[in-house]
Amino acid sequence: MPSENDNKSVPPPPSRATISPVSRARPRMPSYVPTQEARPQMPRVPLSLALGALGVVYGDIGTNPLFALGEAFGPGHPTEVSTPNVLGVLSLIFWALIVVVTVKYLTFVMRADNDGEGGILALLSLIPTKARRHVLVLVIIFGAALLYGDGVVTPAISVLSAVEGVKAVAPRLASFIVPITIAILAALFFVQRRGTQGIGFVFGPVMVVWFLAIGTLGAIQIAHAPIVLLALNPIHAVRFLSQGLSSFSVLGAVVLCIAGGEALYADMGHFGRRPIVIAWYGIVLPSLVLNYFGQGAFLISGGIPEPSGFYALVPKAALIPMIALSAAATVIASQALISGAYSLTQQAVQLGFSPRVTVVHTSAGQSGQIYVPEVNWALMVACIALVATFRSSDKLAAAYGLAVTGTMSVTTLAYFLVITKVWRWHLAKAIPICALFMIVDLTFLVSNLQKFFEGGWVPFSMGLVVFVLFTTWMAGRKRLADHFASVVVPLDQFLKDVEVTAPPRVRGTAVFLTANPDG
Repeated sequence: MPSENDNKSVPPPPSRATISPVSRARPRMPSYVPTQEARPQMPRVPLSLALGALGVVYGDIGTNPLFALGEAFGPGHPTEVSTPNVLGVLSLIFWALIVVVTVKYLTFVMRADNDGEGGILALLSLIPTKARRHVLVLVIIFGAALLYGDGVVTPAISVLSAVEGVKAVAPRLASFIVPITIAILAALFFVQRRGTQGIGFVFGPVMVVWFLAIGTLGAIQIAHAPIVLLALNPIHAVRFLSQGLSSFSVLGAVVLCIAGGEALYADMGHFGRRPIVIAWYGIVLPSLVLNYFGQGAFLISGGIPEPSGFYALVPKAALIPMIALSAAATVIASQALISGAYSLTQQAVQLGFSPRVTVVHTSAGQSGQIYVPEVNWALMVACIALVATFRSSDKLAAAYGLAVTGTMSVTTLAYFLVITKVWRWHLAKAIPICALFMIVDLTFLVSNLQKFFEGGWVPFSMGLVVFVLFTTWMAGRKRLADHFASVVVPLDQFLKDVEVTAPPRVRGTAVFLTANPDG
């Protein structure tokens, strides 16, 4: 006999399109077993995007092992080379990479995007208008402007330090270092018109070889002194900092290991978040940790700290090929901030902070991949002028990192406003997270302030010029809008006037674009 349920139709499984964001966040256990077609499929990330991210996004942070640890024990920071000190500095480097890059940016901040675009101005665009206090907007704009200053210093110091490596092979070529650097910089900026994806296809494989090489060199050295693995324990970082003011000043060198972290967020629109995250966990982070710890193992084993102690890990037979690979990698390191400057400029125009510029979309599949000629040529001229003026990477080293730490601090402030005003996080949840980030950011910023008169004024001054440009344009647009608002004719009044005095008419239909729908 038929049961009473036979006449009841079985409801079909809900389609993915009908599931609301709330139900996605708190899914209920379905009463049916979904078919293979019904299961939501995660979008696959093309390996080409992850490869391009290696060449464009991670060039800057990936070449920091060339000088970061050597700077910590160099003449500017006379720290005694001892096992406790080496373990302390290594622990600071490791946990800076984890807290700032892995946790802050990749886990939290990069989830706050404006239609896929990242960067500090993308955060500003997410903040409600009522929450944009005038002073707060100025602070965020200045943080974004500092990134332009770093975008000038990074290509200059990266390429210059790479070319200076030829002195170790052919000292007679020392007089050609500056001309060669200028020629390479000019070539680098001329290829930008090909787009970040095209550049990434060329730079990506080079950076794969680079990361595999530095990771292997570090692992070999760690095998001789595995005691360096104790630096994974954060207690060594705490002990090192407790030694006093001299150890605190070393943070100005430790911060070099995360220089380029802000570019990860600014470049998110070029490749998307997932390719950047995959590249970080898959190859970048393991290779960086292995190499830093390998350099520490070399010091503990009795090695002498050098300005570029990185090459101490390289066998003599492979020294020349490694110098060539390092030169290529440092040239590529310039790309992260160049691409980030394009994205920031586009966002500044959209927010009304900058005059309109030419934005060339270089990819049919990724809207964030753009090229801005005006910014490109301005950066090229500034970089070349910087190299011609300072003529040495040592003189530019003090300028490296100050702008980035300032931008990182402002990013944390803007992120706090987004999660509290837009995402409606409870303060009990938002404050501990952002307080941790802000403490780290401000600590690094204060430690770098001592470099201001030694070269840190360079990116600061350049950022100040961009800040004045942005705020002047913003104020001018506001005055212009106020003027038009005072002379505009209300729409109802205009219609009454038309009824009294018929206007002349012409054939066809005209469309007039206006920002004011009422007049």
